[in-house]
Amino acid sequence: MTFGSIFGAVLLGVAIGVLPMMATPSYAESLRVVRSGTSSSLSVPMNRAVVVESDVPFAELSIANPAIADISSLSDRTIYVLGKSPGLTTLTLLDATGKLITNVDVRVAPDLSEFKERLKQILPNEKIDVRSANDGIVMSGTVSSAQRLQRALDLAERYAPERVSNLMVVGGVQQVMLKVRFAEMQRSVSKALTTDLEITNNLNRIATGFFNQTPDPTTGARALNPDTRGTGFFNLNAGAFEINVMLQALEKKGMVRTLAEPNLSALSGQEAKFLAGGEYPIPVAQDGGEITVEFKPFGVELNFVPRVVDGDLINLELATAVSALDEANGFTNGTLNIPAFSRREASTTVEMRDGESFAIAGLLQDNFLDNNEQLPWLGDVPVLGALFRSADYSRSQSELVVIVTAHLVTPTRGEALALPTDRVKPPSEQDLFLFGHVSGNAKKQRGAAGEVAKQDFTGSYGYVMD
Repeated sequence: MTFGSIFGAVLLGVAIGVLPMMATPSYAESLRVVRSGTSSSLSVPMNRAVVVESDVPFAELSIANPAIADISSLSDRTIYVLGKSPGLTTLTLLDATGKLITNVDVRVAPDLSEFKERLKQILPNEKIDVRSANDGIVMSGTVSSAQRLQRALDLAERYAPERVSNLMVVGGVQQVMLKVRFAEMQRSVSKALTTDLEITNNLNRIATGFFNQTPDPTTGARALNPDTRGTGFFNLNAGAFEINVMLQALEKKGMVRTLAEPNLSALSGQEAKFLAGGEYPIPVAQDGGEITVEFKPFGVELNFVPRVVDGDLINLELATAVSALDEANGFTNGTLNIPAFSRREASTTVEMRDGESFAIAGLLQDNFLDNNEQLPWLGDVPVLGALFRSADYSRSQSELVVIVTAHLVTPTRGEALALPTDRVKPPSEQDLFLFGHVSGNAKKQRGAAGEVAKQDFTGSYGYVMD
């Protein structure tokens, strides 16, 4: 007889279901049949068993790699095959004379049926395709967020550790525009009243403040306080005594308002930076006496990293600062004058949804100063003691608020956008010299860009929000 006709094998596979840990008997779930040929293939789920039957009695069994699959004979026609780890191995059947009956390629793969069921339970609305490849799992499709993609990968790792191929992509809007409003208000009030007195006679002289200065040799004048906004001089003669009184008064009020509204867009997971201000050069001494220059930024600074977590939920890592040059607290060495920097900064990580806002910094600072200078004892005399006293008062308040709003955005077509320069046109010579116009009439645009061009500088630029 020929080798094929005598040793044709029929293999029947019965998948043994793994039931919950209860005293219930095992039963066959599926049946596999190999009808002819000296080489066949058999797929076995990992941690599952398959029973194979042959129409020819066999006398000897062998498995090429016992670490992949384990075998045992139930009878001279029935084989029990257990999948242990993913991989491909060979099952060999021999008869009583040692001749080959058949070779069976045993492929052990992760149990995808259970994995697909669990994946559908955990992520029911995601379109994820699962396939087996060699001894691993290949996942493809589109998911709605990076967080759900990671959940699917974590679940796959439980079924095929370190053998998961990720071909999935994240769909939806993955660009975030951050709209930040910086608002700072500074108010200051200062008042001062200085009284200087000089009493002289032919033998003695008593003087304070202004009258203790050495007069200018040319004009004979004495210098006033540079901050003085009002002065009064009084001269009295009482017999042998001459009394001179100098009053110097100051009242100053000021208010500073700072406002910036930067809008900046970035891809999810990528850093974006913004600076509205400048850089100040600062000399730095190096070894050997060499002087180099470093530039320190100042103004309104913004750094942020957005991450679209799930749907319209945005994880935002943000750092912001407001700084300005401070001449009052600078460094002076001879002719070298380096200003200091007043700086307020904040950094935080928050989660927010599309269109939501929050305040990350609200700072109210109130400084109060009250000084009173007087001559000992004389300044304590009622009524007349005011001539021997000087008082000054100052108060400053500053308030800073930073409000952040995040939006999911998508790019738009260029013709739908307008620039601030679209509303301004250089004047012709006739408009400039004859009519005194500093700008000409800009060409009117049609469509969406024309509508935007009619707006003020607060119009929409760059991105369109969903």
